[in-house]
Amino acid sequence: MEVEVDENELKAAGAEPLSDGQRGLRIHGWEIEARKRPILNSSNLQLWEEKLQTTHLPEMVFGESCLVLKHLNSGTKIHFNAFDALTGWKQEALPPVEVPAAAKWKFRCKPSEQVILDYDYTFTTPYCGSETIETDTEQHGRGEISQGTCSLHWDNCEEQIDVVSLASKEPILFYDEVVLYEDELADSGVSLLTVKVRVMPTCWFLLLRFWLRVDGVLMRLRDTRMHCVFGESANPIILRESCWREATFQALSAKGYPADSAAYSDPSIISQRLPIIMHKNHKLKVPGNL
Repeated sequence: MEVEVDENELKAAGAEPLSDGQRGLRIHGWEIEARKRPILNSSNLQLWEEKLQTTHLPEMVFGESCLVLKHLNSGTKIHFNAFDALTGWKQEALPPVEVPAAAKWKFRCKPSEQVILDYDYTFTTPYCGSETIETDTEQHGRGEISQGTCSLHWDNCEEQIDVVSLASKEPILFYDEVVLYEDELADSGVSLLTVKVRVMPTCWFLLLRFWLRVDGVLMRLRDTRMHCVFGESANPIILRESCWREATFQALSAKGYPADSAAYSDPSIISQRLPIIMHKNHKLKVPGNL
């Protein structure tokens, strides 16, 4: 999805694009940036394996790609990156999804190798974003940025993201999609983690999506949506909705849905067919000014 932004619309909304080749913009006290970089090279992959204490990583890890939303007055930073997501995968440590016997050979690195899938090869993650507070200490003469997490707390809430308002014809001032990691499961499906952001004159909205399809076996969708309305308050409120859906191909077939994996290439189209297994609403009140 390509979005052409009118400079007049940016100015009218009080927004300005980021400089020095950065993709993003500043608007109503927020700095929003999408960074898209190549996949990790072999030496960096090895470093990640050591840090995560694993010998398994997705085929394509975009380790330096990220989405960052920073509230400049408070230093609050909401960001999304592959390392934290894979840390969540490692900690959750789900049992491996059973692979059809006919497909197991695809996971071999060598023809003579015995396939033992004793880890979650789907890279399913409970990750719903990272938060830090960056404090600029330049006024103390050191010119450093320190980070901490002690002041940020998501509260359970009943409030929901206003989907109707998001469907209005507001101009889109900035849009981007960042892939964090991807694996084709040895040609037996797809495991994909992406984050999309959309900025309008009145708010920003994002979708972090983990999408899994193990052909003929299982589909899993884990969505996290965040929404922040711009206003006069120095303490913006961010709403977060997390929704996990999951179903086996067998269960979908029993309901009369297609059993062919080709019918399930777009998670946005088939998400409503997958039953909800977890749904939570949270809100974060951004702390006061530094």
